[in-house]
This record gives sequence, C-alpha cells and structure tokens, in this order.
Amino acid sequence: MQSQKSTNKTFRDLLIYRIASTISYQMMMVAVGWHIFEITNDVVSLGLVGLAELVPYFLFALYAGHAVDYYSRKLIAFLACLLHVIVGIFLMFVAMDYLQPATALIYLGVAFLGVGRALLRPSYQSLFGELIPREETPKYSAYASSAFQACVVSGPAIAGILIGLIGLEWTYFTSGIVAVFGMYAIVLIDEKKHVSMEHKNQFFKSLKIGLSYVKNHHLLLTTMSLDMMAVLFGGAVSMLPAFVKEVLHAGPEALGILRAAPAIGSMLTGIYLARHPILKHSGKYMIVAVAGFGVSIIGFSLSETLFLSVLFLFLTGFFDSISVVVRSAVFQLTTPDQMRGRVSAINGIFVGSSNELGALESGMAASLMGLIPSIAFGGAVTVVVAGVTYFFAPTLRKMDLKDLIEHQGQEPKP
Repeated sequence: MQSQKSTNKTFRDLLIYRIASTISYQMMMVAVGWHIFEITNDVVSLGLVGLAELVPYFLFALYAGHAVDYYSRKLIAFLACLLHVIVGIFLMFVAMDYLQPATALIYLGVAFLGVGRALLRPSYQSLFGELIPREETPKYSAYASSAFQACVVSGPAIAGILIGLIGLEWTYFTSGIVAVFGMYAIVLIDEKKHVSMEHKNQFFKSLKIGLSYVKNHHLLLTTMSLDMMAVLFGGAVSMLPAFVKEVLHAGPEALGILRAAPAIGSMLTGIYLARHPILKHSGKYMIVAVAGFGVSIIGFSLSETLFLSVLFLFLTGFFDSISVVVRSAVFQLTTPDQMRGRVSAINGIFVGSSNELGALESGMAASLMGLIPSIAFGGAVTVVVAGVTYFFAPTLRKMDLKDLIEHQGQEPKP
C-alpha cells in the first residue's frame, strides 16, 4: 500500500502541473477575449472563440483518450503544456502586429489551445486515478478542485492586471512561460506501467468499448448529462467582456475581478469539502447545487453594480464547486484504470465541450435577445434541467459516494 507521505508528494507534483497549465490557459483566454472584442466590438465574436477551441477539441479528444490508455500519460501531459508555450509566444507576435490578419490568427491560436486541452484532460484525470488511493479519492478530488479554482482566480486576475499595465503582447508571453512550470512538474511524477495492451492499435474498437461502458453505466451517464446541460445554458462567463463594457462601463481590471469571483467561491467551498466530504446524499446535493447555480446566474443578469455582480458570480462558484467535486469523485470511483483515458475523453466531450458550445450559445442568444435577457434565460433553463433531473433520474438522486467506495465502483441499485 502506498504511504501517506508518498501519496502527498505525488499529489503535490500532479497539482503543480495542473496549477501551471490552468493558470496559463486562463490567462490566455482572458487575453484572447479582450483582444477579440477590442478588435471587433461584437458579442458574436466572443462566442466564436469558443467554437474555435471546440472544433479541434472534438477532433482530437477521443483519440487522445485512447492514447492515454495505451501510451505514456506523462508524455501526453507534457505535450499539452508545450502547446501552451508555443501558442503564448505565437499570440504575442500577433498582438505586436508582426502577424496578420490578427482576428483569424487569434482563432488559430485558440484552436491549438483546444488540441492542448484535448490532451491535458484525459492525461491528468488518468494520472490522478492511477496514483491516488481509492479511499482517498473524495478528499483529494476536493483539494484538486480547490486548487483548480485558485488558478481560475489568479489566472484572470493576473491577466486583467497585466493587460492594463504592460499590454496584451506581454500578457500572452507570460501565460506561455507559466506553462513551462507544468512541463517541469510532470517530469517529476513516477508513472506506473500499463499492463493491458489489448486493442492498442485498434482505435475504433477501443473507443467502442469506452462508449459502451459509459452508455451502460447510468450513474456516470446521468452525471455527465446534468453537468453538460448546466454548463451549456448557465455559462455567462463568456459574455463578461461585453457585460463589463456595456453594463458596468469598466475596464480590464473589472473583467479580471469578475472572472475571479466564481473561482473564489469554488476555491473556498472546495477547501471545506476536502475536510468534510459529501459521502451521504451526494446525488441530492449535486442536483440542488446545479439549481442554485442557475438561480445565481439569474441574479447576476439583473445586477447593475460591480459589487452585486461579484456577489452573484461568487455564488455560482459556491454551487458549482459542490457539483464538480461530486462529479469528479463519481468519475474516479466508477472508472477502471485501464479505461480512464477513454472515459475521461468522453466525459470531456459531454462537459468540457459544453463550455465552448455554451460560449457560442451565449453569443448567439445575446445577439438575438440582448445581453441581459440571454444571461437570465440561460440561468432559468439550468434551474429547469436540475428539476427534471431530480424527479426523473433516481440513480443520481439516491447516489452516495460512500456506497461507491464500498462497492468498488459497481453501480448501486437505485
């Protein structure tokens, strides 16, 4: 059995990797959003940023999940960070006007970030499940979620400040350099050898097995679906550059604060959940949290001051953290190690891609309905989705993480 000291060291190195890659990504996306809106002054262009990342993510995610299950997870994680470094330097030259046309090249840079995220998600999730003892999963999932949100706090805040102080070009460059620390941290991790080589060179057969597993595991499928719908319709973050300029009449510093507010709520909640895991009535807590997230989005849409906007976004982070921690634990506790890459990639298609689809949906809805009504509509749909799930998904509603630990990932009967 792995000692506590060894587990802590492994988790520390893995956490440094996630922190560096997440801060790099968050800084770059804030800079991209500000850069695009500065050039186009069009909310639809903000939604297209999500689409530019989504397309390559879809194209690479499933194969990345397959590769993670059969090849070096460390190497794939390393390559994901390397892409962040390259994109950061590339966008720096775009911001300096050395490369044209700027708008098209910004979208191209975002597309390569989508490739990087397709590699990063399954490699990180698989390394986490491989290296962290099963009984410690709820605790370390909460710590990981809290650390992730701390990055989402610092990344946008740093980006907003740097844009105002030293400009877009050096903000892009800094975001790329931060990813170098992630590359270093992943080298320190001792990866275990994969045992099964079955279907290593048969991508479609391997993918079919992963899809079949998710389809037949009702708890996992319902959890993914709920989170996907919540993110798809409740994602107001992509509209923040427009909200800052048109409603709050503020600058990039306010954008950084607003982007950080949900993460602060998530970070504090994650710290609490690490010490007090939701082992009983976990499914109910998750569903109620999704409803609370939607209500908070509605409140944010009606706010007209920076203080109220920050408060409601803080609450979205509070509720989102509960959902994320429970969902992460469900994924880790119900997925066999030899399938973590594929299931994580499928989960990414459900949940991760919904961020970009949500950004596109928000941009299109804002252009048709207006900025404020579109945000309120998204929050209302999220509340409805949570209500429908509560009454029509008994497997999730009755789920306890404690039972998943005791049943070794076998799906308990509702």
